[in-house]
Parts: sequence; structure tokens; C-alpha cells
Amino acid sequence: MNLSSLALGDRLDQLRDDERRRAMRSLLMQPLLYADHPACPLVKRHVDWLRHWLHGETRWDLHLEADFVRLAKTAPEQDDGSRAARLGKGSLHLDFTRRRYALLCLVLAGLERGEIQSTLGRLGKAAVDQAAEPGILASGLRFELRTQEDRRDLVAVVRLLLDLAVLVRVAGNEEAYIRNETKDVLYDIDRHVLSALLVTRRGPSLIGSLEQPVETLDQRIGAINARFVADTPEARNRALRQRLTERLLDDPVLYYADLGEDEKTYLLNQRHAIVQRIHEATGLIPEMRAEGIAMVDPDGDLSDQRMPAEGTEGHITLLLAAHLATHLAQDLVEPWTSLHQAYRGWVEQYGRYWKKAAKEAHAEQSFCRDAAKRLAGLGLAKIEEDGVRPLPAVARYALDAPRISRTGKHA
Repeated sequence: MNLSSLALGDRLDQLRDDERRRAMRSLLMQPLLYADHPACPLVKRHVDWLRHWLHGETRWDLHLEADFVRLAKTAPEQDDGSRAARLGKGSLHLDFTRRRYALLCLVLAGLERGEIQSTLGRLGKAAVDQAAEPGILASGLRFELRTQEDRRDLVAVVRLLLDLAVLVRVAGNEEAYIRNETKDVLYDIDRHVLSALLVTRRGPSLIGSLEQPVETLDQRIGAINARFVADTPEARNRALRQRLTERLLDDPVLYYADLGEDEKTYLLNQRHAIVQRIHEATGLIPEMRAEGIAMVDPDGDLSDQRMPAEGTEGHITLLLAAHLATHLAQDLVEPWTSLHQAYRGWVEQYGRYWKKAAKEAHAEQSFCRDAAKRLAGLGLAKIEEDGVRPLPAVARYALDAPRISRTGKHA
């Protein structure tokens, strides 16, 4: 074999690895890929390698269908409320609340029992009927269609299903329905995609057959996602590696303080091998600090939130991050009153560049909280009742004092 053949072989290997990396990144960013997505042909071409890697390094399955590809991701943590779905504009451009997620489940249950077409009104009526069941009423959820706020929540859920292509709008307008419930909207229902949305290890209807009683919501979620792990050292270590890899892929920052003792010990011993495998498969670069590990994306496109970001909200978030970074060493919660005071100082300094709403009276309350939510979603802060606690990774946004360099000829 001559040198030119070796060079060609190396180039082909490089192109293959690049395609696999692009396919993996696309799946991580959008776990439900349709046939018209640019990355779908790459996923199909390398599906065997992708399945092998995901099977060995995570607990996620990859399903290949004729018209879509589904990465069955499960959240490593059940109680993380910092990265809610966020779709729509105007009045609908709000993070999904627990109420909207509960309503989403009711709408999905109605779609499962429905026909190939439905209307917005019928979807709402089915959700209202199910919300009237004793078990749901006992949870405190109340849902009717009498107010615009209720209809706005319903439309937010439908917009999410439209984005997922579970629903396809045939006629009508959701904004008109919010103002007047007689202005209905007609949808086609893609039942094939609908059947692929639920990602669990055990069907919810099978929970009642378990030997261990399941009563609370956390227990139910744990039961449907539980995975059998054989009682051997090899199986336990494999489960630890897979769980840690999932968190490094899914979480902006993995803090050692958030890990159990067995997880922390395993990660400290195996972190270089784990992050190297992730880097080779995704292109993410490990940033390892004393407090934990972050897999950083140099391209900046493997995240649903950018930091820093453009616009007024992005600037406020960056200012808040820098402010919190200066208080990191104290390991204290920064009170809302202190943050509001800092915000008013920012208005005086930067307000001429901001949109009008950010400079109005009492705007600091909503804009500070929204910025804090964005930082929490990035693993840079934690929102508490009386304020915001900075987390170690926010130190990367600390500002040094300006340094002036003097140049010129010496006498």
C-alpha cells in the first residue's frame, strides 16, 4: 500500500467520524428527527454505530422508523425544573409550568383515544372531562375553558404538539380561539408520531402490578423509569458509567456535590476515560474543575440557551452572572432586594441600550427573575425563596478590573 492510499484511507476515516459526530449532535439537540431534517440521512447511514455507542455509554435507545428517528432520552434527574419547554410568541412565550405539563398529559391521553382528526375545542373538552376525575381533583389541578387564561394554557400545549408534528393544522387560528372559544381549529393527528412520544422503561398501566406499593408521584415516575441492574460489580459499574455519561451529555454542569458517594468515587477515578469518549462522539470539550465537570460546545449550537445572548434579556443575564460571580466566594444566597438594587444601577448605566419595558417602574422584579431562571437552566445559579445562590461555574463570567496598557517610545 502506498502513501497516497494511506492518506485517502485516513481522509475517509475522518469524514466517517465527522458524519457520526454530526448525527450524534443532531440527535442530542433534537431527539425526534423527521425525514426532512438535514441530519436524518446521516443518522440512518450510521444507525448501527450510533445504537452501539448509545447502548454502551448511556441508557438511551434509538428507534429508526420510515419517516422519523427517535432517540428515547430519559432525564437523569426527576426533580430538575430549570429547563422547561419554551415555545411561541407574545402571551404564549412563557416557560411551561407544572400546570401546562399536567394539561399536556391530559391532552395526550385524549389524543390516544381519539380519531385521526380533532378540533381544538374537542381536545379542550376531553382535557376538562379528565381533569374532573377524583384522583386529578385531589391533586389540586383545576382546568376549565371559561377564561382566556385556561384557553391560553391549552393553546400553549397544542403549539408544542404542532412543533413536534403530532398535530398538523388544517384550518383555523389558535389566537382567535383564545379570544373566543367558538373560533375552533381543525387538526390532523399523526398517530405514529404520537405513539413514539412516551419514553419509559415500564408502561404506566403496569405500576399497579408491582410488589412494592407506589403511592406518590415521585414513586410513580421512579417506577416507570426504573432499570434492572444485575447485582455484580461489572453491572453496577456499567450502570454508574451510563448514568454519569447521561448527565454529562444532558446537564450543562455536573457538580460533584450533587452526586452520591458511589457516583463521585467512580467519576473521580474514570473521568478522563468518560469525557474522552464523549469528546470523540460529540466534539464537546471537557472543562474539569475542582467542583465538577462541564462539557463545553465550542460551536455553541448544542444548547437551547446561549450565554451570552443578544438583546436586552441576554445583556441583563450576563450582568447578573457577573454580579453573582463576585459573591461566589461568600457561598451565600444573594437576596432579591440586593439584586433589584443592582438592576436599578444597570438601568442608569445601560438603560439607553435596552428596550422600554426593561426600564419601567418595578421592571427589576420580572427581569431579574427571568435572568435568574436562565442562569439556573445553565447550571450557573440556583433560585431559592429569598434570593439566588451562585454556583461555582458562574465564576467563568467574573469580570477583572480593567487593565490599561501603555505603549510608546521611551526617552
